[in-house]
Amino acid sequence: MKTAREPLALPFADIDAGMLAQVGGKAANLGEMTAAGLPVPPGCCLTTEAYHRVAEGTALKDVIAELATTEPADAARLAELAGRARALLLEAPVPEEVREAVDDSYARLGDRVPVAVRSSATAEDLPYASFAGQQDTYLNVVGPEAVRDAVRRCWASLWTDRAVAYRAANGIDHAAVRLAVVLQRMVAAEVAGVMFTANPVTGRRHEAVIDAAPGLGEAVVSGAVNPDRFVVDMAGGRITERGIGDKRVSIRPLPGGGTERADLDGTREACLTDRQVRDLAALGRRVEDHYGAPQDTEWAIDAAGALWLTQARPITTLYPLPATTRQGLRVYFSVNVAQGVMRPFTPMGMAAFRLISGGATAMAGFPPADPLAGAPIAAEAGQRMFLDITAAVRSRMGRAVLPRALAFGEARAGVVFAQVAEDPRLSVTTTSPLPFVRAALRVARRVGAHRRVALALARPEAALAYTRRLGKALEARLRVDPDATAEQRLDHAERCLRGTFPMIFSIMPVALLGYAGFGLAGRLSGAKGDQLQAVLRSLPHNPTTEMDLELWRLATGIGADPEAAAPFRTLPVGELAARFARGELKAQRPIERFLARYGQRGVAEIDLGMPRWSDEPAHILGVLANYLRLEDGGLAPDEMFARGAEEAERAVRAIVSMAAAKGWLRGRLAAAGLRRTRMFGGLRELPKYYMVEVLAAVRRSMRVVGEELVAKGVLEAADDVYFLDFREVRQALAGGSRAALVAERRAAYEQEVRRRHVPRMLLSDGTEPEALAVPAVAEEGALTGTPASAGTVTGPARVVLDPVGAHLEPGEILVAPSTDPGWTPLFLTAGGLVMEMGGSMSHGAVVAREYGIPAVVGVAEATHRIVTGQTITVDGSAGVISID
Repeated sequence: MKTAREPLALPFADIDAGMLAQVGGKAANLGEMTAAGLPVPPGCCLTTEAYHRVAEGTALKDVIAELATTEPADAARLAELAGRARALLLEAPVPEEVREAVDDSYARLGDRVPVAVRSSATAEDLPYASFAGQQDTYLNVVGPEAVRDAVRRCWASLWTDRAVAYRAANGIDHAAVRLAVVLQRMVAAEVAGVMFTANPVTGRRHEAVIDAAPGLGEAVVSGAVNPDRFVVDMAGGRITERGIGDKRVSIRPLPGGGTERADLDGTREACLTDRQVRDLAALGRRVEDHYGAPQDTEWAIDAAGALWLTQARPITTLYPLPATTRQGLRVYFSVNVAQGVMRPFTPMGMAAFRLISGGATAMAGFPPADPLAGAPIAAEAGQRMFLDITAAVRSRMGRAVLPRALAFGEARAGVVFAQVAEDPRLSVTTTSPLPFVRAALRVARRVGAHRRVALALARPEAALAYTRRLGKALEARLRVDPDATAEQRLDHAERCLRGTFPMIFSIMPVALLGYAGFGLAGRLSGAKGDQLQAVLRSLPHNPTTEMDLELWRLATGIGADPEAAAPFRTLPVGELAARFARGELKAQRPIERFLARYGQRGVAEIDLGMPRWSDEPAHILGVLANYLRLEDGGLAPDEMFARGAEEAERAVRAIVSMAAAKGWLRGRLAAAGLRRTRMFGGLRELPKYYMVEVLAAVRRSMRVVGEELVAKGVLEAADDVYFLDFREVRQALAGGSRAALVAERRAAYEQEVRRRHVPRMLLSDGTEPEALAVPAVAEEGALTGTPASAGTVTGPARVVLDPVGAHLEPGEILVAPSTDPGWTPLFLTAGGLVMEMGGSMSHGAVVAREYGIPAVVGVAEATHRIVTGQTITVDGSAGVISID
């Protein structure tokens, strides 16, 4: 409870980092830097208590209550409420004790001394959200009356439109945020600017980037001037880059208060000497060392040449680095990007992947020392999984094989790999191919590749039968005795995750034979491009397309019964889900049968901790409702799939004829190759389908363990178990609440969910190689990517970041960051597909080809540069998207 004794003002010297709730992020940092002996101009802080005493006499609580029920996407409503909040604070009476605190704080800094009046919110300059520029700052404020007015306007700026929108987007409670105000003596700056202690473009750590211009730093911060730019290696103080701006604008203080903007003639001379640049970089290193993280700082140099630090905040846009004890520069490849899952893994999902990775590397003869820790190449950053591919990058064989392999699944990865290979710090150290060959032979022996290939060549139907038997064997292996103890369930889960990968991977030689036949037929016949790609249309034996078509048949059956279809045509998805949970839908049983067969699937399904469709069927119910809006029979997915199969067979006949024209043996070989392409190509999705079954079975079993932990008082909810790893679950069985740990991890997970950018590749020094790659050149107004599915389509774009609850009208072009099988029900009504991630053999590309919808993948920043409703043309043959 608040008391009258809580201070209304504090000097920087009395502030420490633990006073965030009292003084806000900016003031806490300034107090901490003052205590550390960094060159900070003197100042003080009007605490959040001062703001509270002004705000409590207004109707601000009513506005906050309305904000709590407003969607982040409703920009107009957010702006209206923000305006009301500002008006309340600007008109509110200021209690006498608060006015006196303002005047006394200003007087302590000197007689009518110029000051900067700056906001310091409790949700500002935080490690995960900097709030840079969201509240207001007033420079060169002179005199008590002007200071009082600036302070009031700072209080009101907690409710600027941009600050309210930023809090809404970052999930920060408006009711929990309050504002302190900093009064800081102005520096009469000759030169000022901004310094990042890590490169904000490439991500490279310990590389200072300094922008500088004459006058106050506001010109640089606001972007009003073209500044000088210096890049410095902080380890050695070497200036590696310098760019001289024209510096045609300067903001300078006026004698009686306020600032003026002066237009200058411009100069091509640097405003900083090399020594000053190095001194700034050294100061940046001190600040970074103090906080233990890269910092975004503002600085100034006065007429006497003294260097001042006016602000420091964490750089929140940098992607976290993988923790590693390995020496030298490392190269990491993102598993999440490769799998089309941009969201973070839950802790148990990450633990499952580590166990799987250990099973995979054991096949090659490199079993992990600790199976729970996983393969040594597995690394975590930003709660996402990366693989350390340094050995391959520094190997001649790796450089020959890996870029081609990566490009199949993630097109731009090949381009980024080429950028990495040019780094002199990553020169080739292994020239012999023998280590690679030995590992490949071990894997081949372990999965019986020679037997699988021989069977697929001699008896293709028997090879298909083997893949089905494998599914039955896997089903038996995943069964758990209903009476199994929690320890037994954990043992079973670890065995399944560690040991089933070799079993599932044995399908790949058969699938790869199908694509080998495809390549052989192309060489024998000379067929290329769209004609050859047509062979891959509507491939059979693909469990994902089989699932999608089964869902379509379910929708067709529901649509044939007006009474069963009525709820899907009239009710919102939430009400549909509620009725389904109560067993009230007429279509209840057919939907339950579908979920019994495919309910183990879901969005981000490679994460064991993510809900399956059987857990949360609302997504599938929404997809069914979307299908029932499809009126053009020609767009019916089953009809499209059948037409695609006919087109594929025509393409096969044409290619075989082309090969036969060059010789009867060529024709026979091309026919045999394409027959196996049609039979085995769809199996590419089967290993992942089986692995998802493994993850779903372990998820179900671990939920039973979670229920036991709830009964013991260890967890508050059964699903909390997914926020522990397997080792922690074993320890939790002994008792003791884990509620606080789970709450902390859930909060961190939600912060990571909001991260929009995940690098394809990352170096251990923070560099994102893609930021260094030269972008592809396209015609004006066009975007380029990798051709994934032939054809051209023009239609309205629909940008979808999360398929759950997404609404896609028939014929709309789906624009997404990436996709996994949980997205594919949307493909059935999409007119085309554009993806930021992926390659020609990625999941989205394969399914798009099978449905015959034009697709382009690997399109950088597509979800930012295309807006829902825009008319776009997707040329899936050329890999070009034209925006109208």
